[in-house]
Amino acid sequence: MDEWVERILDHVESTEYADLSPQAVAATRIFVLDSVGVGIAGSRVPFSAELLALAQGQWGGIDADQPGARRWSTGERISAPLAAMQNAYQIHNQEFDCVHEAAVVHPMAVILASLIAYIERSQHQTIGGQPLIVALNIAVDVATVLGQCAQAPMRFFRPGICGALGAVAGLCKLAQLNRTQTRHALGIMYSQCCGTMQAHLEGSSTLPMQVAFNARNAIMALDMAAAGLDGPADFLAGPFGFFNLIEDAGNAGAAFALLGTEWQMTRISHKPFPTGRAAHGGLDGIISLQSAHGFSADDIETVCIKAPPLVRRLVDRPARSDMGHNYAKLCMGYIAATWLLTGRVDLTDYQPEKLRDPMRLSLAARISMAPNASDDPNALAPQRVEIVLRDGRELAIDLPAVLGHPQRPFSRARQLEKFRRCCALASKPLAETHVQELVDAIDQLESLQDVRCLIDKICTPVTSGAITAPPVSA
Repeated sequence: MDEWVERILDHVESTEYADLSPQAVAATRIFVLDSVGVGIAGSRVPFSAELLALAQGQWGGIDADQPGARRWSTGERISAPLAAMQNAYQIHNQEFDCVHEAAVVHPMAVILASLIAYIERSQHQTIGGQPLIVALNIAVDVATVLGQCAQAPMRFFRPGICGALGAVAGLCKLAQLNRTQTRHALGIMYSQCCGTMQAHLEGSSTLPMQVAFNARNAIMALDMAAAGLDGPADFLAGPFGFFNLIEDAGNAGAAFALLGTEWQMTRISHKPFPTGRAAHGGLDGIISLQSAHGFSADDIETVCIKAPPLVRRLVDRPARSDMGHNYAKLCMGYIAATWLLTGRVDLTDYQPEKLRDPMRLSLAARISMAPNASDDPNALAPQRVEIVLRDGRELAIDLPAVLGHPQRPFSRARQLEKFRRCCALASKPLAETHVQELVDAIDQLESLQDVRCLIDKICTPVTSGAITAPPVSA
């Protein structure tokens, strides 16, 4: 049998709430809050409503006597696999969800969406906060350890694929499947994994759907294994397994050594801005230099961001007058120009009129990227930002870690500010009191006797007394 699979199964079987560190539990609360917030805000993004209509219509919906699960924010009830797909899409569709930098995996999008949909569907099983926390940590561990196994550059869409395998591990823990069933579920999930970097390269709107597809497939893999379908056993190291077709295993020994020894939930980074994490270093450096030296956009001659290969591969693309919002979220020039001209990069900065703004496009043309000394194909740091001003001054800053990384953590105030703004920008903004109730419930996650009471708060919009979006902090 595949030794790597056996170690995943051991981790799923053996991990209990008492094993988790206080730091892992605290980090779980933090990133549940963050992911719920961006998922609520994601209800406003183009295609979110159309995706829901497909789930309610052509894809079958649910019968009145079936529990299903709900779309976050507006609360429409659909089948659990489709709800997982809908909510994973909403979490990832604004490039605002958290990321594990060493793995290059957005761990919570697939995982939280699928686990919450499963819990909501479960009629004959009450699941409390502590089992959810355990399942989330198992899932994040599996997803990010698999991501950290790779030494080669990413070709397939790692956040979706690794996220799905992690999600199935967490789902099997919640569903109390036995070891054999869990192996089958993981193998079935591997057989459904999907997503390549082509959508990312083109800035296609299919990019966040690749996360969504995998969230749907995770619940379907669980259900099929529970119903008796067997999956490929050696889905990691087999001749046509994950390590031979999708990612390499060049760092597998060191990565798998982390299982049970370091909770990967504590290694997740926040996204302060709704853009690819690869662009955060450029923004962080520009903001830091501007704060120290007080220049404006009019003072800029050139900006150069020096970064590892992955950063340049992900966000070094020209700003174009015909670009769509997904392309723009991954365009370093547009993102940096937006900050320099407006003092913010916000969820509202990807509207068509802003993407065509000639001032942003002109300034973006003076922002470039170049290699730094790092040749690691999976690194997001270090980065260096160099700015030449029209008066001849040359400014520079080195960033060994970018704002939001565990070495430079997001403050509690910034976490809450982001959450409140996301709730205010939902398709149906939440009321002030409702937002605080959500924060309070997540702050007490480990004490919840039934997670469905939290889901009720996520899925019950209030149409009066809506929260006012707070300003965006630097």
